[in-house]
Order: sequence, then C-alpha cells, then structure tokens
Amino acid sequence: MSKIGEALKYQREAANLSQSSLAKETGISQQKISYYESGKHTPSIDDCILLADFYGITLDELVGRKDF
Repeated sequence: MSKIGEALKYQREAANLSQSSLAKETGISQQKISYYESGKHTPSIDDCILLADFYGITLDELVGRKDF
C-alpha cells in the first residue's frame, strides 16, 4: 500500500465509511477507491480535491503529507 493509499484509507475509516458508501457520497466508483487505497492507481488531482472537500480537510492532510 502506498503512503497516499494509506492516508486515503485512514480518512475514510475515520469518517466511519465503507468504500461503497464513500463512492455513493462522492461519485467516485468503489473500484477506483479500492485501487487508490491499495496503491494500484494514483488518484487524479480532481478526485483528490473532491475527497478533500468532502472530508473538510486540506490536500496535504488528505495525502498524509505532514512535513513541510
């Protein structure tokens, strides 16, 4: 699992959402969410923005970037 994938999974689980419920809420397919979390694919910037807005966090927080 990639660092971004781990961070995406953390945010989803912190929001107490399943992949399928997150897919319904955001319009991102469950398969894409699964691929992102497993590190098989890197999310597009558009999907990152959508997810960050959905969670009410910054892009840095979304992808697990803590060191500036």
